[in-house]
Amino acid sequence: MSRDTYEPLNTLKAIAPGLWVVDGPLIRFGPRPLSMPFPTRMTVIRLGDGDLFIHSPTPLFPELAEELERWAGHPRWIVGPNRLHYWWIPDWHSAFPQADVYLAPRIREQSAGRIDFTAQQLDRERGYPWDGEITTLPVTGNFMTEIVFFHHRTRTLVLADLIENFEPAKTSSRLMRWLTQIGGVRDPDGGMPRDMRCSFRQHKAALRAAIERMIAWNPERIILAHGRWYTHAGTYELRRAFRWLLG
Repeated sequence: MSRDTYEPLNTLKAIAPGLWVVDGPLIRFGPRPLSMPFPTRMTVIRLGDGDLFIHSPTPLFPELAEELERWAGHPRWIVGPNRLHYWWIPDWHSAFPQADVYLAPRIREQSAGRIDFTAQQLDRERGYPWDGEITTLPVTGNFMTEIVFFHHRTRTLVLADLIENFEPAKTSSRLMRWLTQIGGVRDPDGGMPRDMRCSFRQHKAALRAAIERMIAWNPERIILAHGRWYTHAGTYELRRAFRWLLG
């Protein structure tokens, strides 16, 4: 297990002033018998007033909650960026009931009753309390809309599944190494999963426009939910990962 994850788990890891990641456990995703173990990652951003923006929550343990309060701040917004990134949101909502939950389209449907509390819609570019520091951009496909975020002060782009980047050295399953290769998500050439590309076939022009906007932001780093994330040269990695789209 430790070989396939990014230890230490369930603890804040400082990336830049006011920016952390938390690496979580493996989850399994995909149809049997081809389901794959995915490492998970949460991003925490502290805004200027000290409130925390929680992106794609990982499991909440008492030690992590205490660490957040002591070193980072108080969770104010809990964000599910696409329909597949919601599982631990109810635990965070229970622990921080004063925080507002924002859900990407179709999360409530996907959760099959697990999300049974009031939440805000996350389906537009503007009108959010974090607009002054984080830019929000919906990227819409047939199966899934992913909401991406750009934190201007640290020049950090935060993604969930638009890019996945699984390291062979952290992939103990021979089957998974093969699947990541044919799926186009193996490090050092990670990208949008090929099956996900299909769901954007009718939205290629909009997807290209969204990627070009991200490139124009000139991100220094790109944090991914699954696999090795990019600590530098973010603009280069965007161009590389989406060369099939940009031409």
